[in-house]
Amino acid sequence: MAVNVVMLGPPGAGKGTQAERFAREHGIPKISTGDILREAVQSGSDLGRKVKALMDRGELVNDALIIGIVRERLAKPDCTAGFVLDGFPRTVPQAEALDAIMTGRDPLIVVEMKVPDEELVRRVQRRRVCKECGTNVSAFGAGPGLVQLCERCGGELVTRSDDSETIVRDRLKVYWRDTAPMIAYYGKRSTFRSIDGAQRPEQVRLGLVAAITEMAREAGVRVNPAGSGVKTGRGATGVSARKGVGA
Repeated sequence: MAVNVVMLGPPGAGKGTQAERFAREHGIPKISTGDILREAVQSGSDLGRKVKALMDRGELVNDALIIGIVRERLAKPDCTAGFVLDGFPRTVPQAEALDAIMTGRDPLIVVEMKVPDEELVRRVQRRRVCKECGTNVSAFGAGPGLVQLCERCGGELVTRSDDSETIVRDRLKVYWRDTAPMIAYYGKRSTFRSIDGAQRPEQVRLGLVAAITEMAREAGVRVNPAGSGVKTGRGATGVSARKGVGA
């Protein structure tokens, strides 16, 4: 059985960082819409060529293409043991499409990271991005100017052009407009939890692991300790089946 996770949270909540860490520690892929769009373009597939044409014209990628690319990505072998989705779905129609994609597969585990808007504005204004590799660096809990170079590649860290307070607040309005109905869509499921994302990163990580573990157990899947991989009857993947509720 697989642990299939969807991470929800507003811009600046830190869901990308937490999603990447959980995925890495549990041996499953972290999949973001930005990453799979780039992969699709690079692959030269039919969907990828359509995406490239839209991007070259400066147009937004429509739902049909996004959904098609997500379907294509989740069908790859590395998603057999599970995955962590970051940035999809964003709307109820996308959530409904994801449910259709997941027909016949293990259930989705959905986690919402909740952070007050004022804290999000503070965090995003202090966020930096590497000019060379594009890595985002969280300044949460650190004084200004303490981090100058990217730990990954040594590149210069700069403020993102879209991290002004006005732009951040506008993005939050769009997020809540589009996402509040989706949270209501998922909210009645036993495999949905909200966690406090305003804590220190390590506390958030522990809360995330606890929430996913609890929901997975209710769905009949056991999440192994971080770093142990996912054991099945024949080898290591990322999670192991457990007889219980829903099994």
